[in-house]
Amino acid sequence: MFDTILIANRGEIACRVMETAQGMGVTCVAVYSDADASAKHVAMADRAVHIGGAAPSESYLRGDVIIRAALDTGAQAIHPGYGFLSENPDFVEAVEAAGLIFIGPSASAIRAMGLKDAAKALMVEAGVPVVPGYHGSDQSDDLLAKEAEKIGFPVLIKAVAGGGGKGMRQVDAAEGFQEALASARSEAKAAFGNSDVLVEKFVSKPRHIEVQVFGDGTRAVHLFERDCSLQRRHQKVIEEAPAPDMTPEIRAAMGAAAVRAAEAIGYAGAGTVEFIVDGSDGLNADGFFFMEMNTRLQVEHPVTEAITGVDLVEWQLRVAAGEALPAAQNDLTISGHAFEARLYAEDVPKGFLPATGTLTHLQFPDGCRADSGVRAGDVISPFYDPMIAKVIVHGPTRDVALARLRAALAGTQVGGTVTNLAFLGALAGHAGFGRGEVDTGLIGRDLDELVAAPEAAPRHAVAAGMVALGLDRPAADTGFALWAPLRRALTLVHGEADIVLHVDVLGPMAQDWVVDGTAVAVRRVGALWQIDGQAAPDVAQAGAQITVFDGYGLAYGVVDPLERASAAGGDGNLIEAPMPGLVRSLFAKAGQAVKAGERLAILEAMKMEHSLLAVRDGIVAEVLVEEGAQVEAGAALVQLEPEA
Repeated sequence: MFDTILIANRGEIACRVMETAQGMGVTCVAVYSDADASAKHVAMADRAVHIGGAAPSESYLRGDVIIRAALDTGAQAIHPGYGFLSENPDFVEAVEAAGLIFIGPSASAIRAMGLKDAAKALMVEAGVPVVPGYHGSDQSDDLLAKEAEKIGFPVLIKAVAGGGGKGMRQVDAAEGFQEALASARSEAKAAFGNSDVLVEKFVSKPRHIEVQVFGDGTRAVHLFERDCSLQRRHQKVIEEAPAPDMTPEIRAAMGAAAVRAAEAIGYAGAGTVEFIVDGSDGLNADGFFFMEMNTRLQVEHPVTEAITGVDLVEWQLRVAAGEALPAAQNDLTISGHAFEARLYAEDVPKGFLPATGTLTHLQFPDGCRADSGVRAGDVISPFYDPMIAKVIVHGPTRDVALARLRAALAGTQVGGTVTNLAFLGALAGHAGFGRGEVDTGLIGRDLDELVAAPEAAPRHAVAAGMVALGLDRPAADTGFALWAPLRRALTLVHGEADIVLHVDVLGPMAQDWVVDGTAVAVRRVGALWQIDGQAAPDVAQAGAQITVFDGYGLAYGVVDPLERASAAGGDGNLIEAPMPGLVRSLFAKAGQAVKAGERLAILEAMKMEHSLLAVRDGIVAEVLVEEGAQVEAGAALVQLEPEA
């Protein structure tokens, strides 16, 4: 076994690898960028090496600097995690040329699966079923359009490189093909440096089921399947293992196909073979098709670990160190059911926009596994993926595991940034999902229901008001007055609404509140507060921001009347950046007439492209930025002339 390894990654996956490696007695070296100098993975490591600037291109994608750090610290091997350099065959070769071991597959195996078109041709030879489509090298617009017509709409345009839904567009009719093609190519070029695409038949009721494989370079085993069908814009949201309604016969067929795929390329280490499954008439043994192989450890690997009892990172280290596969296929069994929900800093009501900010509070309940790369006090940076944590639960049955997921999400506490926690809770409580009726279109069909904001009640405002006025920790003389109860007033803001509160403090054990005309009684019962007869929720305060931990976290701001009086109103003629990012493209020019909904710019942030649209008809007065500029949230991009 290795004495020392370097982890060429950051955040949650770097912490995850360290937990296992350090538990095996292996010294861990972390690398970090300017933005990550005080990050959790740096604090966990035995040693840490600074490798450059905040942008990934200046740090986590600098293979030569990472290799030098490994050599300088005496590491014998490099674990790539996922993302960044994990599927870069040139990096693998450079690692090996430096006399180090890459904890993962060979460069040739990564290359074999790195381009989706070539990978599918290889899978056909290996006897693995593939989706009908065009995977050729001719990338002319006309040919791709003709091939789409041959396949029959709807079709999917997919980048041949990379993954994660980037460079992917669904096209339902011929008239929308060229615009979708241009958009997919642009996003693929920005994300992967390769604008080539393939075109495939879109399965009408698709399920995304993937099989975890593990190889030693000669033979491979599978560790059963995960269902990753709950997706939004091709990004996975909740994963589970095993897949609902999976039969032993179909499991065996998919597992055998995945093993054939791995063994066809001499795969070593952990990998995932992803299948698109036609769920329109239930699962059947001839209704699954190879999509791609991820030649790395997957984000959702914990659900496989939960149902198999296998530590996949330990297996990675052992096989990379020269040991044989730790288990044969017959040794592997499924126990119970597991779910993983991806908790992100994102503004769901604003179209799931990635968010930044300082985490003022972060706490997970007992009874779940929370894989996280951040702590309270850490900053969600605009330079990296905004994942806060993965919340993982396991139970003896799917129903029990799902109930535990709902409880875990309800008990998760995050303050300081908006999150998708309420969305995850709504999804976990979705009746169809509860019945196992999953497909990749579920979220899209019921999006309005799933993104509805939790309703705040007067008692929630009171809980925030008590903290704001210091009434949650009363002294013996709290409320003392000579002639009448002590009355105080407070204004909070929740969302876009002001909430006016008044309180009569009756003493250290009792308060009477009025919230926008609604009376709310607060009484101390033993050591706890009750608000209108219910136990007061947990509350966290950071400056003027208060988070009430009910309804997945309700944020309130304390209004300072003096600051509000001096604040200037916003400019309705400005198109502003909704988040920090890179101005990828500008379409607006001074003097140009624009229509409401017309695209004015593209902002690239958190690895995704976001179109900024005109909110009304008008004339562009001024373009305030240049293409390629890095801007902060709220930066003015385009100014429209005032309305007549």
